[in-house]
Amino acid sequence: MKLKAVVTATILAASTAFASNDSVWQALPEVAPAPADNPTTQEKIELGRMLYFDPRLSSTGTVSCFSCHNLAEGGDDHRPTSVGVHGQKGGRNAPTVWNAAFLSVQFWDGRAPTLEEQAKGPPVNPIEMGMSDLEAVVERVKRIPGYRPYFEAAFGKGDVITIDNIARAIAAYERTLITPDTPYDRYVKGDKSALTEQQIRGMNTFREVGCISCHQGPMFAGPQLPMGTGFFMKFPTVPDSPYVAKYRLTEDKGRFEVTGDPADEHMWRVPTLRNLVYTAPYMHNGAVKTLPEAVRVMASTQLGLTLTEDQVNDIVAFLEALSGPLPQQTVPQLPPTPGDLLDP
Repeated sequence: MKLKAVVTATILAASTAFASNDSVWQALPEVAPAPADNPTTQEKIELGRMLYFDPRLSSTGTVSCFSCHNLAEGGDDHRPTSVGVHGQKGGRNAPTVWNAAFLSVQFWDGRAPTLEEQAKGPPVNPIEMGMSDLEAVVERVKRIPGYRPYFEAAFGKGDVITIDNIARAIAAYERTLITPDTPYDRYVKGDKSALTEQQIRGMNTFREVGCISCHQGPMFAGPQLPMGTGFFMKFPTVPDSPYVAKYRLTEDKGRFEVTGDPADEHMWRVPTLRNLVYTAPYMHNGAVKTLPEAVRVMASTQLGLTLTEDQVNDIVAFLEALSGPLPQQTVPQLPPTPGDLLDP
C-alpha cells in the first residue's frame, strides 16, 4: 500500500503541474516532420507506398509491411502478436503505423531512433519477414527490373537501389499516414461543439487522475522530443496490482531486452492513445481485449487507483474522440515478378 501511495502521489503531482497550463492540450500537426537528410517528395512517397505493400521484401514473398500494419483500419493487425513468415508468431503486439511519424523513437522498446531505421528491422527479423540480411533485401529489389525507374525518379541516376533508399522511401510514405482531424483536435482548435459532454468529462478525468503525466503532447505519447530521444516509462509501476499477473505484464522486460541495463527493466516507450478504437487488443503483449479494461488496467498498474465505472466510461468516451478519419489509401500496382525471383 505504501508503494501505491508513493506512485499515486508522484504521478498526481506531475499531473497537477501539467494541468496548471491548458496548453497541455495540443492538436496534432497537419504535416509530419521529415529529417533534413530525407525531405519528403511525391516520388519518394510513390515508391515508398509500393515497397510498403510489397510482400516480395520477405523471404517467402508472403509478408509485407501492410501484413502487420493494415491501413484499411487501425494500422495494425488486431492479433495479440503478429504472424510472420512460415506462420511464426512474434512476441509483441504490432504498434499502429498511423501517426508513427510523430514519435521520437520507434518500436515498443525504442530501439530505432527514426522511421528510416525502423524500416530496416522487419525485413531481416527471422520471425517477421525472414530475409537473411539487408543486402539480400537490396538484391531482391534489384532483381525486379520495374523498380529501377521509380528509384531513379526518387533518388536520381546511378546505384540508387540501396537499403538506405529503400528505408527512406518507406519512411517518406509513412509520414503521410496521419490523422489530424479528430473531434479532440477540432475541440482544441476552438470548436467547442466537437466533443460531447461525456467526452469533456472524460478529458477532465483523464487529467485529474494522472493519465496525462505519461500520455501528454499532441500524440498522447509523451512530450515532443528530438528524434531519437525516446520518452520511456516503467510499466507496471504497481507490481502488486492484480492485473499484473492476470495479463502477464512482467514476462517481457521491455527496453532491457535491447540495452541489457538493469535500469531499463520493464521500461517502455509510451504508446500513443490516438485511434485506440481501431487497435485492440491492447498492451505490449496484446493481452487486454477491450478499451474499458485497458483503462482499468492502466489506472491500477500505473496509478494505484480503482476507478468507478462512471470514470472508466467517461475516459473511454474521451479516448474515442482521439480517433480521426483515415486518409484514403490507393493500393499500388507493383512491378511484375520475374519467374525465378523466389528460387533458393
